[in-house]
Amino acid sequence: MKTKQFFYTLAASVMLAAMGGLMTACTSNDDNPVTPEQEETNPAVNELLTDFVKTVSGIEKYQQSQADYANPDNWLIAESDGQQDADVIYFYPSNYTPAAGEPSIGDIDNAGMRQGAQDIYQRQATAFKTSCNIFAPYYRQVDATFCLNLTTEQEWSLIRYQASQDLSRALDYYFKHWNNGKPFILAGHSQGSENLLALLQDYFHQDEAHKALLKGMVAAYAIGFSVTDEYLAANPDIPFAEWHNDTGCIVSWNTEGPANKGKHNAVVKPHVHSINPIYWVLDDTYVPASENLGSLTSVEEGIVEPGIADAQLDLERGVVVVSTEAAKPFAIPAAMQDLFGPESYHGQDYGFFYGDLRRNAEMRIASWFSDIQKRPGWPPDITL
Repeated sequence: MKTKQFFYTLAASVMLAAMGGLMTACTSNDDNPVTPEQEETNPAVNELLTDFVKTVSGIEKYQQSQADYANPDNWLIAESDGQQDADVIYFYPSNYTPAAGEPSIGDIDNAGMRQGAQDIYQRQATAFKTSCNIFAPYYRQVDATFCLNLTTEQEWSLIRYQASQDLSRALDYYFKHWNNGKPFILAGHSQGSENLLALLQDYFHQDEAHKALLKGMVAAYAIGFSVTDEYLAANPDIPFAEWHNDTGCIVSWNTEGPANKGKHNAVVKPHVHSINPIYWVLDDTYVPASENLGSLTSVEEGIVEPGIADAQLDLERGVVVVSTEAAKPFAIPAAMQDLFGPESYHGQDYGFFYGDLRRNAEMRIASWFSDIQKRPGWPPDITL
């Protein structure tokens, strides 16, 4: 394997130099202001703009301009004419790295972010290609280094406000114009998953119309971030997955090696849950790499079958532990170890289990269709 070609998901977001130049502007301006009607899409937005969030550099971008998701340039991919019976809406991880003097919140047309999002899309979201039409909106991101050095409360308040902006508008556009009654998956990684969790809590609970949309959700793959006891208690209508074919649930895991035991990892919070991404169980059954359906660590080399990673849950820490020698070259770079620990596999949360994730999405979609009679009112007759 050409490990030197490996593209680390979050490492790229922090270490990738900002690329010069900008693409065509994609947000509203003084000639296309945000109207009161648009601002009222989510009445709770103002409550999310806390005193701390107001201090974050670049936060004013959201008041000054609105992302226009009728503009195809604001979508990394939108397979609106796709032939699959289900959709996935994918939220890419951190890819905004500000240059000196730039704000903590980037622009939606930031060239470095867009290139990074396109690269990581190939190694993550394509796992859903056999079962879903893929939609992936570009969105304004917070600098990962800034975000991961905040307190848990500050970080969550900032992400909730961020998710109430571009991504909420992207979902509105998707449901109004493209969903057409199809079941859907939500998928993310790292900052993308944190935004996904915020959307589940806020966007899908802002009124009865948005709540009705949850009937169509096959699963929410919030991979590479923490789904905690506290979060699940606050959102009791969206349980954590317990098996391979549960639907309407959250699926999540964080991947580490044994050397990370007891070490700080910024994406592993207290009281966190993970599911085994090979056997899809919640106990500490050890699953050898020979059972792994395939790893994708390099787009050029393609899927390695069987996969290179084994899997066993550490029930105390709430993570998936990978102990194979073949996995070790993919540990987080030394420059990132203060944030993630000496043997984090954060950049391979998708890649190590790519084939298993692909198959699991197919199974959960099949399960959703087999239980369609249990979902009266789908698709809902609503107006967003």
